[in-house]
Amino acid sequence: MQAKPDNLIELHSGGAEAQQADMEAQARLAAIVDSSSDAIISKDLNSVITTWNAAAEHMFGYTASEAIGRSVLMLIPERLHSEENEIIERIRSGERIGSFETVRLRKDGTTIHVSLTISPIKTADGRIIGASKIARDITATRENERRIRLLLREVNHRVKNQYAVILAMVKETSRRATSPEEFERHVRDRIAALSRSHDLLVLSDWSGASVAELVQEHLKPFGHEERIKVSGSLLTLNARSVQYLGMALHELGTNSAKYGALACPKGSIDVTWNIGTDAKGASVLQLCWEERFAGEPTACHQSNPRGFGSIVLLRATPQALDGSAEIDRGTGHVRWQLTAPVDSVTAVRDNEDEPALSQQVFDPIRLVRSPSLHDNMVPKTRPLEVGAMIANGK
Repeated sequence: MQAKPDNLIELHSGGAEAQQADMEAQARLAAIVDSSSDAIISKDLNSVITTWNAAAEHMFGYTASEAIGRSVLMLIPERLHSEENEIIERIRSGERIGSFETVRLRKDGTTIHVSLTISPIKTADGRIIGASKIARDITATRENERRIRLLLREVNHRVKNQYAVILAMVKETSRRATSPEEFERHVRDRIAALSRSHDLLVLSDWSGASVAELVQEHLKPFGHEERIKVSGSLLTLNARSVQYLGMALHELGTNSAKYGALACPKGSIDVTWNIGTDAKGASVLQLCWEERFAGEPTACHQSNPRGFGSIVLLRATPQALDGSAEIDRGTGHVRWQLTAPVDSVTAVRDNEDEPALSQQVFDPIRLVRSPSLHDNMVPKTRPLEVGAMIANGK
């Protein structure tokens, strides 16, 4: 008869061990939930919050005491309240809701992009009494995706612009080349100049480049660094200005190397720029290229109003920068001066509502591309497109 108590003791002992194991499992689960970097929230079938972990406090700004007992609707923008009704209905039916992206509200009223996974909470006998929700902050991911899309659109747009400019270059160069070799050389050099501007923009994620960087990059191929002086204020140009001012610097450098200061033993070049004011008091960029050398500029260096270089220097570049330019060739000197509004040439930060990178795009030839969202951002008042002027020799 003594066996029965022993059996009872053994049963009670086994029950205590099971309870201890269950308590340890719950403690481990609680530690995992509390240390998770994702917000883990539970709610009942009336959408009332019942648990709230530390990550939820960090993500949404409410402490556990502020959140528990309140409706989860406090986290949902009013326009998305119907989303919660649908979630509760699906949970009641025992459905697990896989990861989906939506928007939630923080305590300070700001929105946050989240990825949600929601599962039913069941009792031991299988009754559904609520839902557990795991929320992951994907705001940074969404922002990165937006910036990538913006950059891809910008690159696509600018590649089309580059094609238009290159086509114009080829057409104009072919008109004046005296041999296939000369044609190939001029086209190759001009495309290489566009590539140098492009490289500067790629290094800055297409946000722009400083005037000093641009001048130095385009004059580097001509050598004679000891005879070239570059000085001016710190100024970052937007992408459009980098492209068109780079074209102008290439044409000036090429002419100088062939017929001007860099073709003479003692010639020199000064490239200077500063921020001044115009007659209306607006800030303007004043950039001056001045070269000095012995004697008259050669015939090839004389002004040709229909030549590719003159169109770039006096029409294409100034118009792309909303400014003006003039050139003076005389005994022992060549001087080109550009004046353009600072607001037109400086880099601007992009934002989601109005992509400033695309706003800076100036289409060289509108007809070479299909319509896009950028069309609404291109100024409508320009009388001529830059590429068309180059191609038509105007």
